[in-house]
Amino acid sequence: MGNLLEIENIISSDKKLNKIAEKIISKQRLNFEDGVNLFETEDIHTLGKLADIKKREVSGDKVFFVLNRHVNPTNICVLSCSFCDFAKKKGDDDAYEMTVEEILGSINDEMREVHMVGGHHPTWKFEYYEEIVRSIRGKHPNLHIKGFTAAEIDYFHKRWKIDPEESLARLKEAGLTSMPGGGAEVFSPRVHKMLLPGKSKASRWQEIHKIAHKQGIKSNCTMLYGHIETIEERVDHFIQLRDLQDETNGFLAFIPLQYQTGTTQLTDNPATPLDDLKMISLSRLMLDNISHIKSYWVTIGEQTASIGLNFGADDLDGTIVKENIMHAAKANSPGGLAMEKMIYLIKEARKIPVERDALYNEIKVYDD
Repeated sequence: MGNLLEIENIISSDKKLNKIAEKIISKQRLNFEDGVNLFETEDIHTLGKLADIKKREVSGDKVFFVLNRHVNPTNICVLSCSFCDFAKKKGDDDAYEMTVEEILGSINDEMREVHMVGGHHPTWKFEYYEEIVRSIRGKHPNLHIKGFTAAEIDYFHKRWKIDPEESLARLKEAGLTSMPGGGAEVFSPRVHKMLLPGKSKASRWQEIHKIAHKQGIKSNCTMLYGHIETIEERVDHFIQLRDLQDETNGFLAFIPLQYQTGTTQLTDNPATPLDDLKMISLSRLMLDNISHIKSYWVTIGEQTASIGLNFGADDLDGTIVKENIMHAAKANSPGGLAMEKMIYLIKEARKIPVERDALYNEIKVYDD
């Protein structure tokens, strides 16, 4: 009741925003037009306040983080996506391939989660990926293994003729526990045609996540923004994700991923901190059935990520230790954040830091 009273007391100079606040009070789902109007509003303060109120309905003043490690087994990839600075071709000076031993050597017992994605390698057999997962599980039986985007699962089918139902079942048997949300980019046929030649389409991404959810494999979902997509394409992406979550209830969290211009330079107008905060707020307000929204410090930087915790986000992601994909595109963030820094950034936003596991079970609350 208190949150509803807070919304009722919000008065904006933007009349469209006031009407959307009325819909939120009456528990009406926001539609496509509402999403466009939210993106177009200049009243960022009220937008953020609405999103923060909705966030507190889900998790109060708590903000989550996880002790995790990103592992990118290889940057060799058969694709040539226009936005990607990470992918290399076999024989390039900076191409690399990790052995199982190298992967195991990068993980320690303090970590709660390993997040594993990489390039579409032209020759690695599917059995090698099984071996990676099985080896991690054998050495770290309690570690949560989050691995392989829907685009990678689709590539296993294209390259080795292994259906997603089979590949996911085999990876789960080897020890996989969830999937990341990468590879979604923007669910726009126009953008896909221009930027993503050879990559699985939006319908395929959704199909694979649906299969994973049916097998009990939870996943995250994402949107890559700040390149050539339109506001309308962003809103349509939100609605398609929301519809899929209505059907499966398999998404754990949504992560807005700011496009890193790097050397690809798809736009002369990269996303600003205000754009980042709008994306976080829109995520919270449009995705009413996905509990957790991340303020992803890797792409938007520490300070904007901390501010985002008052604009609808309830998760700062994790300590990561090392991340190659966004940093290959010159992401302006440190390569890894220690737990103490995560706690500091959350407290700086006047929120309560909570260490979690990969499934959002609380491990420790830092409320002193």
